[in-house]
Amino acid sequence: MNIKLQIVSVVCGVLLISVASAQDADLSIPDEDRSGLQNELAHLTSRLAAHAGEQHIADAAVCQKAVEWILRHDEFYSKSYVSQTLSAIELGNRRLESLRRGDAPWVHQIGMTVRGYRSDVDDSIQPYAVTLPVGYQQNSDRKWPLHVVLHGRAGRMNEVNFIHKYNDIPVSEENTGWIQLDVFGRTNNAYRWSGETDVFEALAQVIDLYEIDEERIVLRGFSMGGAGAWHLGMHFPGKWCSVGPGAGFVDFYEYQKQTQMLPAHQHATLGIYDSIDYALNAFNVPTCTYGGEIDPQLAAGKSMYEKAKLLGVPVELIVGPGMGHKFDSESRKTFFFFHRKAMDRGRTSGESRKEIRFTTRTLRYNRCDWIAVLEQEQVYAPSTVSAKQDDDAVTIDTENVAALSLHVPFNERKLIVDGQSVTATGGGELIIQRRGNAWTQVDGKSFRENRDLRKRHGLQGPIDDAFVDRFVCVNGHGSPWSKTQQHYSEFVLRRFSKEYSKWLRAKLPIHTSDEHVSMSKLVAQNPASNVVLFGDPGSNQTIADVLDKLPIKWTKESIVVDGKQYSTRDHALSMVFPNPNNPRRYVVINSGHTIHDADFQASNAWLFPRLGDIAIQKVTPDGDSEFKEETVWAANFDSNWALQPNN
Repeated sequence: MNIKLQIVSVVCGVLLISVASAQDADLSIPDEDRSGLQNELAHLTSRLAAHAGEQHIADAAVCQKAVEWILRHDEFYSKSYVSQTLSAIELGNRRLESLRRGDAPWVHQIGMTVRGYRSDVDDSIQPYAVTLPVGYQQNSDRKWPLHVVLHGRAGRMNEVNFIHKYNDIPVSEENTGWIQLDVFGRTNNAYRWSGETDVFEALAQVIDLYEIDEERIVLRGFSMGGAGAWHLGMHFPGKWCSVGPGAGFVDFYEYQKQTQMLPAHQHATLGIYDSIDYALNAFNVPTCTYGGEIDPQLAAGKSMYEKAKLLGVPVELIVGPGMGHKFDSESRKTFFFFHRKAMDRGRTSGESRKEIRFTTRTLRYNRCDWIAVLEQEQVYAPSTVSAKQDDDAVTIDTENVAALSLHVPFNERKLIVDGQSVTATGGGELIIQRRGNAWTQVDGKSFRENRDLRKRHGLQGPIDDAFVDRFVCVNGHGSPWSKTQQHYSEFVLRRFSKEYSKWLRAKLPIHTSDEHVSMSKLVAQNPASNVVLFGDPGSNQTIADVLDKLPIKWTKESIVVDGKQYSTRDHALSMVFPNPNNPRRYVVINSGHTIHDADFQASNAWLFPRLGDIAIQKVTPDGDSEFKEETVWAANFDSNWALQPNN
């Protein structure tokens, strides 16, 4: 059957279902129609292969990926999704035809256009949208400001729907002087984990392709996008010329009305994402937030405003009179006026920033311009830096900081840290470390070797942090020590693959080999990757290779951790640790993301780590291939990757 005729039959079928369903439930298309779409997808996939490696091929590949994923997860939420899928196929074919002729007219098309890039996290194709304003000219010397815009939660948004909503859209009246990047963010995760990485990968792509003034980048978003703007704005305050969160949550307990404290290992890691803990960082970036007067989400903006005020930090709060979860026209004008002024002024950055007030609770978010916190004394506690520079001296006061990186020239200026005069020699990066009560300059090369195995940026845990950057999974193929362990690890890998595909929009990167692979060989093949190992030391050679360098004991009968012994008959270990064969990257054992389907389906505020750095779970078979899990012990390692007594 011709595909267009197929679509007609699908639409009719969907219409009947839609009338019968007040909730507009997920819809499955008839097998015959699915077969037609799959044939069209196969044709598009074949055509793509002929253009592999060509410039702008990701802009066609994003259409193929969109169609593959909507079919893979049966995400036809209404009758319109079928026609949207067909449109994505047609767009991919049109773009391939243009590439065949050596042309890519959409790249410099005025208005909003969906583009694609290949993510370094997992080699997946991910979409984004770029809007070129009236007056934009290719190969011009003009540098353009950029607005990075984060969308709100859209439970029925997938790649097909994103293309439908964001491709070939005219320039809005508001956009009279900037390029705009609308981020996909791997759908609905509040721009956490690889959703966060998506923002910066898409941003890097736009900066590479267009004439962007990096001193004039505005970050804004509304609802979930507002939460994302708080998150990325406060965690990366030196990146933006202004931050504009609208109606986005900033904490877990208040937003979710939780009165009982989470277990200690979970409570601590809320400090990764609770933006309220980072309000001080608004000192470094102009921030204007909005909330409707009768919108419950206004409470988040008010709490940030009040917290910043207590810290002596200016945050502008706009309240829409009588408004719910949306802007009114006058408030929107005021909001954009604030950010236009900041955009015209440009950010204060690098050596020109004379004063920095910065805080963090995790080394994942450790930098503001010329200051970076390299080590903490106590993990997940506030680390704060107040720094000033003038013609005579650079003066720094710290709390809970064990090592700092400075990128500022000293020449004849003094360096005073916590009241102490520190010798500052050499150019470029200067690293100072607290030894006892004294600060001392240390050799950068020796420091980066991390011989003492300290927690560092990108190597600070928890388990979920391994999936912010590039990673590869390895399943065991040998003889397991424990059948329970093996069956459980197979369940975890299977669940991780399914959930990662659905919620983070990519195929799980798995090392494909039916034979043992040594850790040294795996690292040689994947030097930039965190490695994620499934099985036990009997079934997985890579686990056996690093076992004696991990802070555990693992035998056929038991796992011993923190002085306690757990039987392998009904317990399993999950953990993250620096890879002994590649100490700048992680090794993870028997865990994917520690958040699961129910968490992704709930509020985005629930997307926080569940197992910390290391955990023991009691695992009970639940049917032929499923397991029930009960965390019986979990903890976070300290700044030395060691367990404190009485964890």
